[in-house]
Amino acid sequence: MTDERLTPSFWLSEFFKSDTALRKGIDNTPTPEALANIRTLLGPGMQRIREFLGAPVSISSGYRSPALNKAVGGSQTSQHSKGQAADFTAPSAGDPLKICRKLLEHRDEIGFDQLIYEGTWVHVSFSQVPRGQVLTAKFGPGGTTYSAGLP
Repeated sequence: MTDERLTPSFWLSEFFKSDTALRKGIDNTPTPEALANIRTLLGPGMQRIREFLGAPVSISSGYRSPALNKAVGGSQTSQHSKGQAADFTAPSAGDPLKICRKLLEHRDEIGFDQLIYEGTWVHVSFSQVPRGQVLTAKFGPGGTTYSAGLP
């Protein structure tokens, strides 16, 4: 797949690059449906976040093929597998909790479906009908649990 400038701040490849996929030899090429979602929902949504934060955004996980999603222990219903979600940091805009609080204040302008504070990164997703759901993840020996809102 040829790379292309998707938005003023992001290249298409940023939404499906994966160190885990490279290390494990997993094909992480987006499906046509996922590619359409990256182009119409995720890319534009991440551009709104980038412009709102006024700081560079580094995507650590975007699209995940079914094999990659399984390899990283992702949910079977993960929006990552649909090309609708990204995990990111933006160090010059603050820590992940500060970023989540900023984005929550502007929920309607950003138009996110889910915003999850995951400790060392932010998870955000976009859909045709955004729920505006805000969660906090807690990682423990029994797995990951989610609670409503931010700490």
